[in-house]
Formats: sequence, C-alpha cells, structure tokens
Amino acid sequence: MRLSDSQVAQYREDGYVYPVPVLDTAEAATIRQRLEAFEASQGGRLKASQRSKSFLLFKWLDNLIRDPRVLDPIQQLIGPNILCWNTIFWIKDVGSPSFISWHQDATYWGLSSRNVVTAWLAIAPASIEAGCMRVMPGTHAGDDLPHQDTYDEHNMLTRGQTIVEGVDETQAVHMPLAAGEMSLHNYRLAHGSGPNLSGDRRIGVSMHFMPPETRQVVGTWDSAALVRGVDPYGHFEHTPVPSRDLDPVALAFHERASLAAREVLYAGASQRTGRL
Repeated sequence: MRLSDSQVAQYREDGYVYPVPVLDTAEAATIRQRLEAFEASQGGRLKASQRSKSFLLFKWLDNLIRDPRVLDPIQQLIGPNILCWNTIFWIKDVGSPSFISWHQDATYWGLSSRNVVTAWLAIAPASIEAGCMRVMPGTHAGDDLPHQDTYDEHNMLTRGQTIVEGVDETQAVHMPLAAGEMSLHNYRLAHGSGPNLSGDRRIGVSMHFMPPETRQVVGTWDSAALVRGVDPYGHFEHTPVPSRDLDPVALAFHERASLAAREVLYAGASQRTGRL
C-alpha cells in the first residue's frame, strides 16, 4: 500500500492524511477478539501501564508495527530507516465521557525531530459519533501553540494538556475510520477527539514512527523498535522482538521502557493522573 502523490502532498501541506487501508475486516475482527480476550482475563480492561509500549506485550502488535502495509506509507513520509518509539491504546467504552483535548504531542514527548508520524489504526469503527480524531490542518508547520495542564478527570491525556490559544473550531476536520483503516498525522499537528456516543466501543491504537537521527531530549534513557532499515545513530536502545504474547524477556523490558516513557510524559507536571 502506497500513498498517492496527492496524499503525500496533502500530508506535507496540512499535516495529515486519511483513510489509509491496512487490515481487511476479518483481520481487524481477529485483533479485536484477541485484545478483548486479554482484557477479559484480567477483569475487563487494560491497566494503565499496559496502554503504552504495548508492542512489547502483544506479539500481534509487534507484527503490526513491522507490517509493510503500515510501513510503506510511513517510508514515503520519513525515509527508509524507521524507528517505532511507542504504541498507545485509545479505548472509549460505550457511553464513556472520556475525551481528548486539543493538543500537540510534540510539546511533551521529548523528541527532537519535527518529522515524527503517528499512525492511528482503528481496531473497531471510529465514527464521528464514536468520537473519532479531529485535526487542525496546518498547525504542524508553525511554532508550538501554548498549552495548559487541566487534569480533567475525563481527559485521556496524561495531565489533560490543552491548547489555550490558536485553535479555530470552524477549521477542524474529523477523521472517521472503519475498522482496519488508519490515519497518518504529524505529531506537531493539533488534534483531539470527543466522547463515544455510539453503541459500540471505540478501540484504536496509535503507532509512533520517527527517523533514527531523532534524540530524546527530556529523558535520560529511551527505547524504540527498529522496524525498517538501519539505525546508524543509536540514540535509542532497541527493544527486543517478543516471541509470543507476554514473552518474559520483552515483558521485563516493557517494565523499564514504560517507566521511562512515563517520566518523559509527566516531566514538569504538578501531579500524576496515572493514565499511562
């Protein structure tokens, strides 16, 4: 799967492109079944610590971040050498008031590059009613917008970081996705999403890809999966490839990696919500 020239041009200009087909209906349904079976085995939902760096926990997710259907479009945007910094689950249950405020990920991820791409894959349908992602076109190209930590109890972000100036709701674009489709956006793009008002869970996973020259400038140590090409820089420790779900070696690495990620995400925060 390759992006067309017009899709690449749109990404460069506006900071996003969607929908990009990845999985067929049966593949998406199988992944959902595996995820929900795991949730059921431990009481019905993922723990906060399991939402982040989850490709170290689930073999199917490690496979996904290496799937050519995901990586071929990413390569068109950032080049042939690709690291996956993180994966994060975004799940809104039916009737949940959970939302994601307008924000720019670049302001708190500690990554030096302006060229980090988020691939957001819908495991279950992400319709407008279900609270799909909204984006503010072109906001990836300018300076960072001012943010404020709100610590809203229903905000899914670590500390409810919210853009306080520079968002024009009349220019917002919804990015609805069918199960198995993904959207791509630059991590400097302002984005957010509303609550799930549909009759089904909204289940998605974001995969965050970067060129290997990127550095972690907030944390003292960080990790990433080398998913394509080579890494001549070595700024991130390469993650192990799990042999199966909950592989002991990968599980031990996940504990260290997710702790390091939390230290970055909460750097400078006045409190910790425990959402990741």
